[in-house]
Amino acid sequence: MSRIVPPADHAGIAVDADALFRLRHYVRHIPEQRLAPTGRPGGFAGKRRGNGLEIVDVRPFSEGDDSRHLDAATTARTGRPHVRTFRDEREKTALLVADFRPAMLWGTRRRLRSVAAADALMLAGWRVVQAGGRVGMLALGLGEPAYVAPQAREKCMAAIAGGLARAHAIAVDRAAAGHLDDAPLDRLLEPAGRLVPRGGTLFLATGLDVPGTDFDGLALALRRRARIVTILVRDAFEETPPRGAYPFLSGDAPAGLTGLRWAFVSGADTAARPDLRRERLERLGAEVRIVAADAEYDRMAEALERDDVDRS
Repeated sequence: MSRIVPPADHAGIAVDADALFRLRHYVRHIPEQRLAPTGRPGGFAGKRRGNGLEIVDVRPFSEGDDSRHLDAATTARTGRPHVRTFRDEREKTALLVADFRPAMLWGTRRRLRSVAAADALMLAGWRVVQAGGRVGMLALGLGEPAYVAPQAREKCMAAIAGGLARAHAIAVDRAAAGHLDDAPLDRLLEPAGRLVPRGGTLFLATGLDVPGTDFDGLALALRRRARIVTILVRDAFEETPPRGAYPFLSGDAPAGLTGLRWAFVSGADTAARPDLRRERLERLGAEVRIVAADAEYDRMAEALERDDVDRS
């Protein structure tokens, strides 16, 4: 399958690894508040060696894990490779989860919702790294999830930027080839329960489309294990859709049909209404950060500190 390469003046439809890495500039003065300025007692910045002494859990081996951390006893007992997850008692770990399903691959201003999700996650990751924490990444789409094991410092963020860019390009290619069905989010999110360390933070960037019948139960289970911060990405069309009729493609069309559908928006639909997705997430114990897909980067960074942000 050929790779879709957007022109330079359409950067909002592609995730650029170099641009993601440069987002550190926007959060250099606002590290994650749950951590000390350096993640170390006394605030002295020094290089730590090793992976810490505290064993957080034992979980199935995933691509990107260090084979030196294999747990021999569990591997022998189950017949599947398992690894131990270590954590320094002074250190926090975050897992960035990107929703790159077809429902995220659209936008009406500046950038696609999926691209905005990658930008917001990268800003969140930089905040954790600057506070001395470790960051990992999990990208969810229609294919195999892309995973980067949690690490610290700039090298890890470079790997995450590249992983997000590759995963998004694959998602766009699959959508262009006609794969438009959205797998339920709950089914794709299950691996996150094994990958996020106990006591860590899970940042989920999504539009919460097709959450699935078991989403609430999964979210509650994840909440018992880790802090959940949901970055709810909203396009301007979702907030104030202009009145009219709009064509869209649907992946559930019968065989032989194009899948073209029409959505009709009346004047009453444009009135401000409460976001039921936000209410649902907060009811499940998740922290919600609302990010406008067309927001400037500095406004996105501010949205990670408070519940919402105005577009500029």
